[in-house]
Amino acid sequence: MRTPWGLILILATSISWAEAPAPGEVRIEHDLLGEKAIPASALYGVQTARALENFQISGRNLSDYPELVDGFVYTKIAAARANTDVGKMDKDVRKAIEAGGMAILAGKYRDQFPIDPFQGGAGTSTNMNANEVMANAALLETGHSIGDYHVVEPHDDLNMSQSTNDSYPTALKVAILMNNDAMVTELEALVAAFRAKGNAFIDILKMGRTEMQDAVPMTVGQEFHAFAAALESEIAIIRSYEKPLLQLNMGGTAIGTGLNAPAGYAGKVARHLSKLTDKDFVVADDLIAATWDQQAFLSASSANRSLAVKLSKIASDLILLSSGPRAGLGEINLPPVQPGSSIMPGKVNPVMAELVNVVAFRVIGNDTSVMLSAKAGQLQLNAYEPMEAMAILDSQRLMTNTMRTLREKCVDGITVNEATLAANIERTVGIVTALNPVIGYEAATELAKEAYASDKGILEVIREKGVLSEEQIDEILDPANLTGLDKRKYK
Repeated sequence: MRTPWGLILILATSISWAEAPAPGEVRIEHDLLGEKAIPASALYGVQTARALENFQISGRNLSDYPELVDGFVYTKIAAARANTDVGKMDKDVRKAIEAGGMAILAGKYRDQFPIDPFQGGAGTSTNMNANEVMANAALLETGHSIGDYHVVEPHDDLNMSQSTNDSYPTALKVAILMNNDAMVTELEALVAAFRAKGNAFIDILKMGRTEMQDAVPMTVGQEFHAFAAALESEIAIIRSYEKPLLQLNMGGTAIGTGLNAPAGYAGKVARHLSKLTDKDFVVADDLIAATWDQQAFLSASSANRSLAVKLSKIASDLILLSSGPRAGLGEINLPPVQPGSSIMPGKVNPVMAELVNVVAFRVIGNDTSVMLSAKAGQLQLNAYEPMEAMAILDSQRLMTNTMRTLREKCVDGITVNEATLAANIERTVGIVTALNPVIGYEAATELAKEAYASDKGILEVIREKGVLSEEQIDEILDPANLTGLDKRKYK
C-alpha cells in the first residue's frame, strides 16, 4: 500500500518513549465482562485480549494483512478529522490520533495486531484491536504512557461517531482499492511482456488450432499479442468494478440510521479519506442498504475470479505449446527454472505455468467463499465480512505475486522452435482453407482427402499435382496474406 510519506513527516512527532515496562508486568483493564490483566507493554487492550482467547483458529493474525491495518488507520484518521470539523473532537486528541496513525503507516507497532482474522462478531474484534492500538500509539507518540486513556480513549475517541459496522467495511474498501493499484501495475507489466514477445515473434508462421485440431495459420506473434490483449481487457474490468468500493456507509453507524453521528460528519469523512488515499470516496445514497449490501465485495471478488480464469487459460496454453518437448507440440520453450523429476534425468517441467493454475484455482475458490458469505447476511448487517476480507485480500496478493513471477521467470525467457513450426506448416492440411478462393472448396476438399489418405503434406500434394506454381505457393504462404497480419496494429 502507498504510504503518504509527506503526511508522515508533517504529522509524526519525535517524542521519546516512556520507560518500557519490565517483562512480566501487567496492567489491568476492564470491559462489560469484568477486569483482565494485559501485558503492560502491549498496545492492544482488553477486547483484543479476549479475542486472542476466543479465536485461535488459522495460525494467522491481523498483521499478516497489512493492507487492512492500513485501511483502518486511514479510516480512523479521516473519522478523527471529521469529528474535529463538526466540533465533537478536541484538536489535541485529533493530532495525537494522527501522530499514532502515521507512525503505524511508517512501520511502527505492526506486531500489535495479533488477533486471528477468523472470528465471529462481524469484525468487532478487528475494529477494537485497531482502536486500542491506535489509542496507545497516539499516547506514546505524544509523550504519554500506555493506558493513559484519560488523554486518548479507544472507544470514546477512536470509535467516535462510528460502529464496527461502518468502519470495518470502509477499511476493507480502502485496502482492496490500494491492492488493486499494485495488482494492476503487475498486470500491466505482464501485458507488456507478452507484447514484447509478440513483436519479437511477429513473422514466425505457425498453425492455429481449434478443438485441438489443425485450423488455419497464424503467426506466433499474433498468438502472444492475443494473450496480451485478453489480459489488457481485465484491467478495464477491475477498474470498472471499483465504483461500488468508493461508496461508503461511514456515518451510518450500527445499522445505517446514523445514531450518534453528528450532522455533516459522513460527508466530511468521505472527503478526508479521499484526500488521504487519492481515491474518490462518496457517501452512499442509502446508508441502511449500504450497511448490509455486499455488492462492492462481490464485484471486487468477481474481478479477481475473471482475471484468474484468464491467467489460467493462458498458462494452460503455454503448457500445451511447450509440451514434449520432442513427443509433444514443442513449439515454444519455457525457460528451465528447476529439475523436473527425482527419477527422470533431464526432465524439466512447466512449473511457472502450473503455479498460475494453482493460484487460479485458489482464487476461484475464494470467490465462492465471498459469494456464500454475501448471501448469508441477515437483516441489517452481514456478519461475514471478515471472511470476505481474507478471501479478497488473499486473492489479490496471490495474483500480484504470481503475475510478477510468471513474467520474470517464464514469459521474458520464452523462445520459439522455428524448425518445428516450419515442419508443421509443410505437413499440415490446415492451410488448404487458404486455397478456397483460388481453386474452390470442392477441389480443395479433394486435395485434403488425398493428403490425409497418403499421409503427405498438403503442399507436397499440390506440388505433385502441379496445382500451383512455386510463385503462387510463396504468395499464398506469405504471412501477411495467410494470416491477415497487419504489424501496424501492434505498434
